[in-house]
Amino acid sequence: MTESRLATVAVPPPHADRLSRTSEAAKLRLRVWLRLLACTKEIETEIRARLRAEFETTLPRFDVLALLEPEKTGLTMGELSTRLKVTSGNVTGLIDTMEEEGLVMRKRHRTDGRSTLIVATAKGRRLFLTMAPAHHAWIDDILGGVSNADVFALFGLLEKLRVSARLRAVK
Repeated sequence: MTESRLATVAVPPPHADRLSRTSEAAKLRLRVWLRLLACTKEIETEIRARLRAEFETTLPRFDVLALLEPEKTGLTMGELSTRLKVTSGNVTGLIDTMEEEGLVMRKRHRTDGRSTLIVATAKGRRLFLTMAPAHHAWIDDILGGVSNADVFALFGLLEKLRVSARLRAVK
């Protein structure tokens, strides 16, 4: 090759390889995020179907009862909506229906007269205590195709991801 020919050949800048790796890493991170969403959706869809088929209930009802189970004195609507990561409007309609079915009841807050506590009734607790072992078994079944070693490794990686996300969260 002649000198003039060499001058026309595009030479990548010294950092080009690093940029390419960064771009590929960013693409992979996006794919991981999308895969996490897809896995969550698949598992959630299956759990919803099983709750409906076996207990004629919904995942939001299960979630409310699961939150109320350890809280013997109840939770406020605000606490429920925060823990469920939904608006208080969504919780109000759900609680209204669950109260009509005798699964929860509203109770006056002991120290804050403006607040109402939501408490699981005996019927609601019995239902949850029936559903919880089934839910546990379903999760075990759904993840059953993954080795214990891989589940353990995945749990550790997801914990790292959770911490990383929390550290980078907009405050």
